[in-house]
Amino acid sequence: MGIIKVENIRVFAYHGCLKEETKIGSDYRVDLEVEANLQTSAKTDKLSDTVDYVFLNRIIKEEMNIASHLLETVAKRILDRIFNEDNLVKKATVWVSKLNPPIGGDVARVTIKMSEKRKK
Repeated sequence: MGIIKVENIRVFAYHGCLKEETKIGSDYRVDLEVEANLQTSAKTDKLSDTVDYVFLNRIIKEEMNIASHLLETVAKRILDRIFNEDNLVKKATVWVSKLNPPIGGDVARVTIKMSEKRKK
């Protein structure tokens, strides 16, 4: 097994429960870690034998573009797509952070973390 990380993906999106959040939007940070067997790709040197991080980044950007009330919903959609579209991924963890959240204080970010394993 091996780990692929795609870190500090910056996205502007329109998530939140407050009406203002869905109108003005916010900055977000997404981090992703996937576990997969990387032994084959290490031997073959072929992109088709590994998890393509360009593909992972695209999924994150596409799902972040769909407005949701909760970050948990966005994280679940990201994980579902990864498992549905890449059979090599055995486990994935995603962190979705809202930067400078409007929660009445000097808070750098709020983050949710969600993990899933491939069902056998």
